[in-house]
Amino acid sequence: MGDTLEFNDIYQEFKGSWNDGRLRFGKQNVVYKSSKTGKVDSIPAGELNLAQWRRVCLGHGIKLATNSGHVHKYDGFRDTDFEKISEFFKANYKVELTEKDMCVKGWNWGTAKFSGPLLSFEVNDSTAFEVPLSNVSQCATGKNEVTLEFHQNDDTDVSLMEVRFYVPPAQADERQDPVEAFADNVLSKADVIQATGDAVCIFKELQCLTPRGRYDIRIYPTFLHLHGKTFDYKIPYTTVLRLFLLPHKDQRQMFFVISLDPPIKQGQTRYHFLILLFSKEEDLSLTLNMSEEDVERRFEGKLSKNMSGSLYEMVSRVMKALVNRKITVPGNFQGHSGVQCITCSYKASSGLLYPLERGFIYVHKPPVHLRFEEISSVNFARGTTTTRSFDFEIETKQGNQFTFSSIEREEYGKLFDFVNAKKLNIKNRGFKEGMKGKIDEYSDSDEDQHDAYLERMKAEGKIREEGNESEESDGESGEYDSNASASDSSEDGDDSDNDGSKKKVKKPKVVKEKKERKPRKEVREPCGQRKQGPKRPMSAYMLWLNASRERIKSENPGISITEISKKAGEMWRQLGKDDKEEWDTKAAEAKRQYDKAKKEYKDSVATTSSSKKESKKSGGKKDEKKRKSAGGDKEKERGGGNDSFKSREFIETSEDSSSDTDPGLQQNPLSDSSSVRFSPFTTTFRHRSL
Repeated sequence: MGDTLEFNDIYQEFKGSWNDGRLRFGKQNVVYKSSKTGKVDSIPAGELNLAQWRRVCLGHGIKLATNSGHVHKYDGFRDTDFEKISEFFKANYKVELTEKDMCVKGWNWGTAKFSGPLLSFEVNDSTAFEVPLSNVSQCATGKNEVTLEFHQNDDTDVSLMEVRFYVPPAQADERQDPVEAFADNVLSKADVIQATGDAVCIFKELQCLTPRGRYDIRIYPTFLHLHGKTFDYKIPYTTVLRLFLLPHKDQRQMFFVISLDPPIKQGQTRYHFLILLFSKEEDLSLTLNMSEEDVERRFEGKLSKNMSGSLYEMVSRVMKALVNRKITVPGNFQGHSGVQCITCSYKASSGLLYPLERGFIYVHKPPVHLRFEEISSVNFARGTTTTRSFDFEIETKQGNQFTFSSIEREEYGKLFDFVNAKKLNIKNRGFKEGMKGKIDEYSDSDEDQHDAYLERMKAEGKIREEGNESEESDGESGEYDSNASASDSSEDGDDSDNDGSKKKVKKPKVVKEKKERKPRKEVREPCGQRKQGPKRPMSAYMLWLNASRERIKSENPGISITEISKKAGEMWRQLGKDDKEEWDTKAAEAKRQYDKAKKEYKDSVATTSSSKKESKKSGGKKDEKKRKSAGGDKEKERGGGNDSFKSREFIETSEDSSSDTDPGLQQNPLSDSSSVRFSPFTTTFRHRSL
């Protein structure tokens, strides 16, 4: 056997993750080099006091323990490596490599044993899992429960956040509470911030919005301790990024916001901001738990041993001095009502948006802080539910979008001036400047802020108006035809009847009533048979949308119809004047073609109505002939064999034709009553029709 043993592709456990590397067993030490970081760990051979061979997730592994209490775990060995490693350990390290079986039953009830820096959970004297206490960041106790929280490894996709142990209640003969004993064993080896020494000062029962509740805040020289009824948080001052002091909209309360990185954790929830709410009327007299010399030497005049004032001023002064960070307050912005914030909604909650000198901050659920340097563009959008409000959209350079909705339209002018003064990129600047100072025009549509649905409704309304106009024109032609037929019938009465005023009046009335109904039936044709006029031309935007719809679908697979309209509106607003000029030209050409077609359509409608008029005239005369013939038959039937009865036609014929007929007909007028009675009338009818 050689002086060394080397193994490649061996994994070392670090905060819940496995890092691959190379392991070498030498006579003097054990050396492991990480392939990821290049870090080299060396364990002197004389320090080894325990070596175990175990079956683990990646095959077989070795657990090494040193005299100083450190534990090292290596994984990735093959089953055949056990013999040569065991012999090497006996020959060089004087340590026996023992086999240790792990419990794989899956039970969650067992015994917790503390051995050095490890917490071992055993079931039937077999280890189920081990917890390195150095990975514990927080230890909280309950009635019969102990909760362990762990430091997070940012290099892993999945991390263990916490483990909770149920501890049975104490027996009568036990002097110490088992829950406290368990927590003391954990804290003795855990990497937990310990509250050693006295606090500089303590603030009692402060109202906290995130995390929600009332907490006692203990100020220590190096960290901040939040003590609540359920949870405790220890916040090192090195994790504090920014401090904000913001006035509430009601002018009676103040927000004090602490930005944290990394955030504090409560289960799966992470809090990047600590928000405290104070009343302006609440005062406090504070005495620091330090001598005057220590206060002067430590804070250099920023704080004094005895201070008094508003509660929010005391908290902000102490935090500023200990964290050594400036406090950010709102700048010169003032809203419509004179306050330094804007009421709006973010996601499902209502809150306040504060325009600052170098960014925006929204409080409080969830808090959002956006710096100007990370903002790509802003956008003013019409409210989705009402025209009395608008939305303010912020898009970051990382592609994230934040929409603050339900902002009163009276706030628009102030907010736009602020954004414009900060030289932020405004997407729809043309729309905003047209809207500025003209709140009543906010609900109108224009070209830069295109509303596809509104355009469609306008187009349908124009089509309906055009249809109503065409119906009115048809009705006018029908009235003209009816008048013409009436006048025509009156002429018939003048030619055919020169005596008897009563007969003159009756005849036009009967014909007029019947002829007024028939033209209406002929004019009011079904919609499917009516000749349709030309369609209105499309606008420049609609022409561009029809040409670009397929391209938008291909660039955004699976996009819905409504999203296509929204995306098209955004793209149209971003087009330059040169690009829009092409579609404006096409729209103008389509408008000219439409005007020409509409003129031709009106001419054709006029020609059709005049032809209908002529046909109605001739048809009316034929109907009159039929009615007269039918009336003559009835007169003949009523007369029967009565030679003394004379019809109107007979009288008219005898008088008009007295000069043309021979004397025999005049002396014996009833010798051939049928031919003599209707032949002159028929001749007169044909003459008039010709």
